[in-house]
Amino acid sequence: QVQLVESGGGLVQAGGSLRLSCAASGRTFSRYIMAWFRQAPGKERDFVAAITWSGGTVYTDSVQGRFTISEDNGKNTVYLQMNSLKPEDTAVYYCATGSPKTTLLKGNEYDYWGQGTQVTVSS
Repeated sequence: QVQLVESGGGLVQAGGSLRLSCAASGRTFSRYIMAWFRQAPGKERDFVAAITWSGGTVYTDSVQGRFTISEDNGKNTVYLQMNSLKPEDTAVYYCATGSPKTTLLKGNEYDYWGQGTQVTVSS
């Protein structure tokens, strides 16, 4: 029903920047939450950032002050601006959307996922 496609990943040196994009299509709902998660090899998928229909944002502590989540005017695309990147930011980054009932921070609260985009930060 809802399709999400991420783009913008790549290789960057520590201290550099990348901007990820997530384009939504199909049946979308204006009150859906949009979020970013990431997963490193051998690790669980972890919450990164989320934005609500009202524009409120939430970040995990490790990216606070470095990453910014935002939406375009039509709210069909969500962005993750990543600055001051560190090697520990290396992961596959996934866009997710849905109507979480309990918490914004757990992946199983979301209904739709993109295919992921690889971010690699070299030291």
